[in-house]
Amino acid sequence: MTRHFLTLLDLDRQELAYVLQRAQTLKSMHQQGTEYQPFKGKVLAMIFEKASTRTRVSFEAGMAHFGGHAIFLSPRDTQLGRGEPIEDSARVISRMCDVIMIRTYQHSNVERFAAASRVPVINALTDSYHPCQLLADLQTFQEHRGALAGKTFAWIGDGNNMCSSYIHAAHQCDFQLKIACPYGFEPDPALLQRFSDHVELVNSAEDAARDAHMVATDVWTSMGQENETSIRKRRFSAYQITPRLMDLADPDALFMHCLPAHRGEEVSEDMLDDSRSVVWDEAENRLHAQKALMEFLLLGAIGQST
Repeated sequence: MTRHFLTLLDLDRQELAYVLQRAQTLKSMHQQGTEYQPFKGKVLAMIFEKASTRTRVSFEAGMAHFGGHAIFLSPRDTQLGRGEPIEDSARVISRMCDVIMIRTYQHSNVERFAAASRVPVINALTDSYHPCQLLADLQTFQEHRGALAGKTFAWIGDGNNMCSSYIHAAHQCDFQLKIACPYGFEPDPALLQRFSDHVELVNSAEDAARDAHMVATDVWTSMGQENETSIRKRRFSAYQITPRLMDLADPDALFMHCLPAHRGEEVSEDMLDDSRSVVWDEAENRLHAQKALMEFLLLGAIGQST
């Protein structure tokens, strides 16, 4: 059966734990210069309807490390940009490629594409979820602080696709998630209700950060929301992450941001360079986590002695 990765819930808890562990193994192998190329002759199609730096570089570099090849496809390069039905594009591309990643707007588009695809489809970001970034975030926390279960994470800012994927992660990894958002920018109420045993909506950034083991945020205005920039800056002004806010967190707390960051908006000018910030490790781990994910989807679990 073809496996897809459209949200974190597409892996069960054991599979997710395996992928995170495998990501760290692959990172160690890469750092040691170990050649490992299980994807010789394999092709990844990368469909981008939203611009990206980290997503494109990490997937493309990962395929190169694995001995495979990646094809970059923008709306200008495909019939998708000219109105071809998503299902027809999926049927054709999946007959020519071994795995497909899509970065787009509507989550229903990746669901429709996956339903018609013969090969694994990976959600590299939609307006609803960003599961690949969560793999990197979870790997980074484990790398620096160990077990995820029983910890308290804080999400401060927009209740966006990242926040929704953090809600899934809290359920899958058994940690508590405190969410602080301005009124009107909360995450999907259905998600909050479904995962209420692991998620709490709090009243302020300070309430979320207090005693948290990890604090995360994202830009206040995402792609496609540019016409809301002014109002969002006003509404989110009390939700900026600063070293002073981080002082309310656990003494060993980490700070994460999926990047790109707008210094002086959702983060203070000095926050990314604070000793508690692990954003650069987090960005690098997109590479290793996605390699582990693609390996799992195409080859299944691999012995850790590899």
